[in-house]
Amino acid sequence: MKQEIMYKGLAKYYDLIYNWKDYKKEAGKIKKLISKYKKSGGNDLLEAGCGTGRHLKFFEDKFFCMGMDINKEMLDAASKNLNKSVLKRIDMVDFRLNKKFDVILCLFSSIGYVKTYSNLKRTIRSFANHLKKGGVIIIEPWFGKSEYKSGKPWMTTYDGENIKIARLNVSKVKNGASILDFHFLIAEKNKDVRYFADRHQLGLFEVKKTLSIMEENSLKAVFLKNGLMKDRGLYIAVKN
Repeated sequence: MKQEIMYKGLAKYYDLIYNWKDYKKEAGKIKKLISKYKKSGGNDLLEAGCGTGRHLKFFEDKFFCMGMDINKEMLDAASKNLNKSVLKRIDMVDFRLNKKFDVILCLFSSIGYVKTYSNLKRTIRSFANHLKKGGVIIIEPWFGKSEYKSGKPWMTTYDGENIKIARLNVSKVKNGASILDFHFLIAEKNKDVRYFADRHQLGLFEVKKTLSIMEENSLKAVFLKNGLMKDRGLYIAVKN
């Protein structure tokens, strides 16, 4: 089974699969949180794991934006969705930019892809090192181990005129991580139906331990239970 082809060979279908997601509404909520928590005076914003840039486009009116992602194909899609943002191909786990930011975002559970607590520590350290004093980090987590429901079936579909997509999986846990074995059926006009199998592994990070890692990096952090999506919450951290 191939790894994460949804972000590579299937990247062109990504925005169709998540056509139900209201990025504009979510960005509006994040802007309110930034206004509430940010103490620094600038407007430089970095989104780690920016994907196809659907969140980032709604920050271009207020911020000088940079987006980074590890997958070239996702950045190629983002370049078509964005107007002014700078895009870089970078792994969020360990990066060095000659710049500090007032806001760092990591949304739609992208943080789960760092997989281990060791990598989570490196990632948060990298975020903190690139944050101005008084700047804010907002992270939308994946599920914690206690919230994740193993054995539950899931299905996402897209029903367009010339393309139909079905993605199914049953949630699993292995070695303390969630395993998502996605099975795709894609039917396009004048083409045969195609099938793809795609494995995703995401770390199940607990709130208390994540907050502790943030505090170790000079970040004053809180966890908000009511986040952008059901049962995922949001971490808000301000640099001391």
